[in-house]
Amino acid sequence: MKHALILASALSMLPLAAHAQSSMQGAYVNAPVTAPLTKPMSSNAGCGLFETCANTKIGLGRGDFLIRASAIGVLPEDMSSSVGVIGGRVKATNQVMPELTFEYFFSDHISLDLIAASTRHELAAEGTALGHVDVGSTWVLPPTLTLAWHFRPHKRFNPYIGAGMTLAFFYNMQPAGGAVNKLDLRTTVGPAADIGFDYQLAGNWFLNVDAKQMFLSVPGRLNDGATNGVAAPSGPSIHVRDSLNPTVVGMGIGYRF
Repeated sequence: MKHALILASALSMLPLAAHAQSSMQGAYVNAPVTAPLTKPMSSNAGCGLFETCANTKIGLGRGDFLIRASAIGVLPEDMSSSVGVIGGRVKATNQVMPELTFEYFFSDHISLDLIAASTRHELAAEGTALGHVDVGSTWVLPPTLTLAWHFRPHKRFNPYIGAGMTLAFFYNMQPAGGAVNKLDLRTTVGPAADIGFDYQLAGNWFLNVDAKQMFLSVPGRLNDGATNGVAAPSGPSIHVRDSLNPTVVGMGIGYRF
């Protein structure tokens, strides 16, 4: 009798257990599904090449490297010159040409830049015993290395001053003919001073305005002198020297890498 009561009690509990199990299954089935975690989108998503983004570095500083394209005007000063026995002075024409600049910042304040440009100039001797004499033309390649101090690192407007050296190579020299049958100008080196500023336009693009003063005293020679012991038709060799001292002014756009 006792066993019969226990069995009956157990059988009466089966519907309750089945209902509880069904409720738990329903709970699992109806539980909300959590969306998978996704990486948040960058604040610079869709930011263009010519836009200032959330993480764009403002101004220039340590580790920055720029390549700059500029238009420059080369203005020879011809501060002092001599034209051997015939006297007078040498004058060189102004020129406008493109220029490339490569600049690296060793620190927030100090950068080293190298300019690369080449210009063609007409030369003439004025006030000589022969009057005005067309000398000829020459191309000059004056790579200039400058160490600059920048006053406002990490600011959009950043002025600077600098100093360095210029090495001037003369090539493709063409004498004018007539009184001048040969033109020979020697490679020369001299100091240079620099002043200018950079202004951040947008993103990594910068406007640059720059002025350099180069100090170049250029030795040279006109005519062949004597060939095989015979004087050249245009006369004896004439030694010349010109303090070319060009002022170089430029404006350009640079990109920071």
